[in-house]
Amino acid sequence: MAGRPEILFPLFADLETLEGVGPKSANNFAGLGVERPRDLLFTLPHSGVDRARKASIREVVAPAVVTVEVEVGAHFPPRSKGRPYRVMVRDTQIEFQLVFFHARSDFLQKLLPTGQRRLVSGRVEIFDGVAQMVHPDHVLRPEEAGELPAFEPVYPLTAGITQKLVAKAVASTLARAPDLPEWIDEALKAREGWPDWQAAVAAAHHPVGAADLAATSPARQRLAYDELLAHQLTLALARQSLRRGKGQASVATGRLQRKVLVSLHYQPTGAQERAIAGISADMASEARMNRLLQGDVGSGKTLVAFMALLVAVEAGGQGVMMAPTEILARQHLDSLRPLAEAAGVVLELLTGRDKGGERAAKLAALAAGDIQVLVGTHAVFQRDVVFRDLRLAVVDEQHRFGVSQRMELGAKGHAVDVLVMTATPIPRSLSLAQYGDMDVSVLDEKPAGRKPISTALISTGRIDEVVAHLRRAIAEGRQAYWVCPLVEESEVLDLTAAEERFKRLRATLGEGVVGLVHGQLPNAEKDAAMARFVAGETKVLVATTVIEVGVNVPNASIMVIERAEIFGLAQLHQLRGRVGRGVAESTCLLMYQPPLGESGRRRLSLLRDTEDGFRIAEEDLAMRGAGDLIGTAQSGLPRFRIADLERQSALMAVAQSDARRILHDDPELASPRGQAVRMLLWLMEQEKAIRLISVG
Repeated sequence: MAGRPEILFPLFADLETLEGVGPKSANNFAGLGVERPRDLLFTLPHSGVDRARKASIREVVAPAVVTVEVEVGAHFPPRSKGRPYRVMVRDTQIEFQLVFFHARSDFLQKLLPTGQRRLVSGRVEIFDGVAQMVHPDHVLRPEEAGELPAFEPVYPLTAGITQKLVAKAVASTLARAPDLPEWIDEALKAREGWPDWQAAVAAAHHPVGAADLAATSPARQRLAYDELLAHQLTLALARQSLRRGKGQASVATGRLQRKVLVSLHYQPTGAQERAIAGISADMASEARMNRLLQGDVGSGKTLVAFMALLVAVEAGGQGVMMAPTEILARQHLDSLRPLAEAAGVVLELLTGRDKGGERAAKLAALAAGDIQVLVGTHAVFQRDVVFRDLRLAVVDEQHRFGVSQRMELGAKGHAVDVLVMTATPIPRSLSLAQYGDMDVSVLDEKPAGRKPISTALISTGRIDEVVAHLRRAIAEGRQAYWVCPLVEESEVLDLTAAEERFKRLRATLGEGVVGLVHGQLPNAEKDAAMARFVAGETKVLVATTVIEVGVNVPNASIMVIERAEIFGLAQLHQLRGRVGRGVAESTCLLMYQPPLGESGRRRLSLLRDTEDGFRIAEEDLAMRGAGDLIGTAQSGLPRFRIADLERQSALMAVAQSDARRILHDDPELASPRGQAVRMLLWLMEQEKAIRLISVG
């Protein structure tokens, strides 16, 4: 594929080729993330100033910005250092002052010659009964008045960059914005009333009122859609190249699956059955599977994943399940073991701890095909780990596993089907941004027999009641988690540290009853403390959030979260999901420090009222925004300059289906629209995607 199309060269030239931009400003522009003229096109004004002409400043109520034509009167230079320089001016009705600090008088004499007319625009204020305009934003000759728009766009700034400079550079960039072929589907464009690309860019930089600055304006919607479409095309191309990689058809016989279903004391939910059917169909096809299994806490992902692993085994191959940490790998092993026994399948664990002879024996059994399902950490990817016939990899907890790792897994030479499991319900718009390259199965029903968790809000003043409640529960043989917000004592935040809480609870509940886990503990100690709690030796586990991912202790039925108001919604929901896994009625106590702010109250009440993780996630997105929700640093979320994932989530879904349709109809992007789409990818700097377009 040839390089960047020539028509785009002017947009990818140096910033210094723009009017008014020298080496120093070019350097300063980098602070706005602007390195090329194209970046300026996508740096839109965030507000605007009404610069419509008035006959007199009397037409506005000060303080306000006003634009009037005046006759320049007398100059009054400062009498002493540090005093302002004043120029008297008169509009059609009233005299007022222009005020300048640290100004050179020769400069002002030239700018505002007495007796001449000038157009001035700036903020008028009343000071000691006198109307003043301090440092007007614009002073123009009457014949230059046309240069001042009636509504002036206001751009984001950074050190060393002024509005004037941005406006000039943008004008210079707009002058070279080429007329590009249309990549948006004509029917969609007509239905939405979107302008052409060139017109959209111009309109977005020349708002005529506040409505043009909103995300809903047609020009901005169109530019946001371009961004989302380019992003979804990149994901769709990744998906296409992955599927094009020769897959292996793994056809289930149902022999082992039936054994497991017979052994269960419950009926799988409809959502589980749909997910299993979708996965089985994917595995039976020649194309490689790349599927996301998204399910709320306690929705039964383990059973679905194991059924998928059984498809691989029934087809004569092997399956692997990977977890991010050793604790979780062991837990997967424990939850899969009864299912594996029912099916009569050989299940083994491989972690970084396996050494020497034991490790060698496991590797030999894997290579011979004697181990049918392997559970492990990333250790299963080391070079000496060889499978006889690996068909399926199940990857737990997506966040640590982005698109690039998914591709790498495929590149391991095996045409492995991939199933990614995540317990974090993600709103649709974000899951499309993050996993648009994958097909998604959602488990949105709770298995029968799951008891609801009762959730209560309690102020920190009632902590003694909570401890008394714990003492009674322990006497009845129950276990509890107590989650603290921070480990190090922090004066600033006054958050009770885990160590302090641990000592206090130990003093009231007794030695040996309370355990402690936090992030600063060495791994071996952490594992040991967890193991004691799992075994029921300790009854209360004081912990920082290390327990949020995946720990399973059916006997634990109480969750106390201290200073719940400083946790995120998704995090609180994950923590609460650690209880309610056994037969006992479970409770979650959200302890907050009064007074609760508006957003804190809203978050905690929402949790009290619902256990639906998807509803909680949607609300979380609305309250916090996309970057925060996934923690942008490690989220793998693209940085959009114009598109707003919270307010334009519907556009993302359209972009995904559009991108998939384009590639389905024209995988080589050879048609006229396909060529236009390539142009979009170059414009949006998606070179990686361009490399994925099949060459012949």
